[in-house]
Amino acid sequence: MSTDTPAPGTSGVPLRTAVAALPPYVPGARTEPGSRTFKLSSNENPYPPLPSVLDAIREAAGDTHRYPDMYATELTETVAASLTDHATSHGIPLTVTPDQVVVGTGSVAVLAHVLQTVCEPADEVVVPWRSFEAYPIAVAVSGATFVPVPLASSGSAGRLDLPALAAAVSDRTRVVAVCTPNNPTGPAVHRDELDAFLAAVPSDVLVLLDEAYVEFVRDPEVPDGLAVYAAHPNVVVLRTFSKAYGLAGLRVGYAVARPDLAAGVRSVSTPFGVSDLAQRAAIASLHAQDELLERVEALVVERARMLGELRDQGWELPDAQGNFVWFGLGEETLRRGAEAREAGVLVRPFAGEGIRVTVGERDANDAFLRVAASWRR
Repeated sequence: MSTDTPAPGTSGVPLRTAVAALPPYVPGARTEPGSRTFKLSSNENPYPPLPSVLDAIREAAGDTHRYPDMYATELTETVAASLTDHATSHGIPLTVTPDQVVVGTGSVAVLAHVLQTVCEPADEVVVPWRSFEAYPIAVAVSGATFVPVPLASSGSAGRLDLPALAAAVSDRTRVVAVCTPNNPTGPAVHRDELDAFLAAVPSDVLVLLDEAYVEFVRDPEVPDGLAVYAAHPNVVVLRTFSKAYGLAGLRVGYAVARPDLAAGVRSVSTPFGVSDLAQRAAIASLHAQDELLERVEALVVERARMLGELRDQGWELPDAQGNFVWFGLGEETLRRGAEAREAGVLVRPFAGEGIRVTVGERDANDAFLRVAASWRR
């Protein structure tokens, strides 16, 4: 044991090796108060909560001196009923029960809890890369080893290479993540390639189907995540209220898993993690789902307009199935990101790789389209 005096400002207590080596999670840049800058850096929904949702939040605010329902009973029941209704209307042989639903502070927290539930220190987690930047952090914290698999090098840019993901599975693999649509590049996996992938992955390897942007998908070749879950017991579906439902600031997401796995995830989740405000807002949002999905459709139309104009400018872009567009700019990334900021538009640069641009309100999108046109000159 060391008796040396620690340096000023330090505790002298060593961090876990995995924690000391963690890559930082880089959030999208924020606008300053009173700024005229448009924020297209965080894949946020530009629409505020519906009046009915705001009413639910205001009503819940009076109870903030009380702990929330730790198991989010009403919310899990409402999510289960909504998913069952979807399955029934789409001919999927599935009844989702509340014991298959686990909520957490955003799907990113649920992801971490899933990994903590199933991973031992000697295990590996196979992940497409580039993908959601929280993956390597969550894997490292779980104690497992992060195994990145590059995206497809041929065909449509930004697509997951599912054959390569399957080939990377070893005897040590415990989890494989499939982000669809892939954040930050945009394409979603297709039914035939996912079927082949799942047939190749051992049944005792958990497959995380991360569908944070599923409501924005319009590609007819993309499978229904609930149908995939119904057919494969080792599949867990992750979803969130942050994007399509516009509740990013309240932090609530969920996993759909078989009851035994869901119980394990629930046991490692932070007690009382999802606030009462978040639970009630999510319930109100599900009750107003049709109205919210009209907003999603408006964003999908705006996404198509942006893509059309960008391609008219001469850009070759990946398929965009989320609420964002990806520019693979390589070494130009940071310079172009700074130019966008100077022009009054905040985007999300990934150094050396590319820039992700959220589909926002029309004025913001128009401002970015002017920036993108300037990059072509």
